[in-house]
Amino acid sequence: MKKPFVKMIIIFVIGTVLFTSRASAVDFIFKDLQYSFQMLRAIAATASGGADVGECLATAYKIKEGDDEGWLAAWSEIAQLREKTGDEFLAKGRKISARQEYLRASNYYRSAEFFLHKEPSDPRILELSRKSRDCFHKFAKLAPHPVIPVEIPYEGVTLPGYLCLVDKSAKKRPLLIIQTGFDGTGEELYGNAIFAVERGYNCLIFEGPGQGRVIREQRIPFRHDWEKVVTPVVDFALKRKEVDKTRIALMGISFGGYLAPRAVAFEHRIKACIANGGIYDFHAQFMKEIKEKDLDDIASAAEIDKFMYQMMEKDPSTRWAMGNGLFTFQAKTPSEWFRITRPYTMKDVVSRIKCRMLIVDSEGDRDLPGQSKQLYDALSAPKDFLLFTREDAAEEHCQIGATFISSARILDWLDDIMKK
Repeated sequence: MKKPFVKMIIIFVIGTVLFTSRASAVDFIFKDLQYSFQMLRAIAATASGGADVGECLATAYKIKEGDDEGWLAAWSEIAQLREKTGDEFLAKGRKISARQEYLRASNYYRSAEFFLHKEPSDPRILELSRKSRDCFHKFAKLAPHPVIPVEIPYEGVTLPGYLCLVDKSAKKRPLLIIQTGFDGTGEELYGNAIFAVERGYNCLIFEGPGQGRVIREQRIPFRHDWEKVVTPVVDFALKRKEVDKTRIALMGISFGGYLAPRAVAFEHRIKACIANGGIYDFHAQFMKEIKEKDLDDIASAAEIDKFMYQMMEKDPSTRWAMGNGLFTFQAKTPSEWFRITRPYTMKDVVSRIKCRMLIVDSEGDRDLPGQSKQLYDALSAPKDFLLFTREDAAEEHCQIGATFISSARILDWLDDIMKK
């Protein structure tokens, strides 16, 4: 493989494949794509109580472009302040004030940890992720509705989750299971669950292999056969007295747009599935300019790795995306990660899907362009397609920054399916 060709490949990969959380439509505070998007992501949690605008802006202005350590320091500072303030409120019996502080602290600790995955052995990954979870647990104890930490049995271990209930009545209600993707956490997903709870849904949030605590502490990487993950989650849900067994839905966010459809191709107890956004063939995105034989050729793969590592040194977005890919898939090199993604495709299983599907796309999302429509077109099951546009300021990846219109339209669709 000639080096100019490798350079072209690397540019292509960086531009179209390093998928989750790539900002493409909004430059927010920072010029770097990843820094911009993560800033927007942090502040977007304001809609669900997980952030406040002034705090986020003040934090952002302390950070130098591309300075991962500066990012960590600034977000850690505001997170510690919010947690300390929450403790002070709680000591005075101010429970509402305390829970507000803890929820924001959880989001800020998550943000602080975000750019550390290039070095999986960094002890701060565990420290900050645990602080984020601990603050959320403090919030959960004070939440205005039941938020119950749960452990879901899975292949000899457990998967962490939260059962978010409308009330304590134990009334059977429709259940929405919510899962994240490439880089989210269960605690962050509360920002999605709260809008469903307000509509009368009970919600079960969970983290699977490659996600949250499961990769950070249990060291279990992603797997392509996600039905092996979701089926134990459904088994767990069906044992809960609050769950209407005939009305269970699954929503996968970001990379969850592959994981959730893959699961419902085999797990048929789920009535409806939402993929925001949909992914038909993840591996194919890597292979538009790379040939399979080059990944399997030792010399060619070494060239790909060499240039990717060079780009990681120069570009913060590449550094994070590749680092997180290696971390969550437990790959030793970029080329190995690309090879590992080969089975991450729906093309051989999409025909097995029977439940009602909602495939969501965003007009300005260039992470996996065209994949949502490709998945939608391949479906033979009952299906709907929902495109968010710039007109609604909802064009970003997973409609980040447009929480209200996103949750309104997605949950309106779910209401029509689940509440008949």
